Amino acid sequence: MPKLIRLYIVNVAIGFALALAFVSTLIFFDVANLRHLVMKTEMGWLAFIMMVVFNGIVFAGVQFAYAVMSLAAPDDGPKGGKKQGVTAQLTPVHVGAHQHHVGAKKR
Repeated sequence: MPKLIRLYIVNVAIGFALALAFVSTLIFFDVANLRHLVMKTEMGWLAFIMMVVFNGIVFAGVQFAYAVMSLAAPDDGPKGGKKQGVTAQLTPVHVGAHQHHVGAKKR
């Protein structure tokens, strides 16, 4: 199996595991009365599965994006350039402008 596919599958699995832990924590602490929704209603199991799936999609995407961005080679070169002062002389330049008077009539 190619390394990129393996990387994707592993990170998606990590994302869904994090989503399961997140939703379980929401249910455990009864955030927004979700424990009542899941435990006391007839279709509560469906609500739990939907929360895990939808949060899993988000968490898996973020986890994979983080993993891909972490693959970049570290930049060992100089950072920020050389700290030297500016030695150039600034000279003013005259810019001509036309004056228009408000309410003046053209001749």
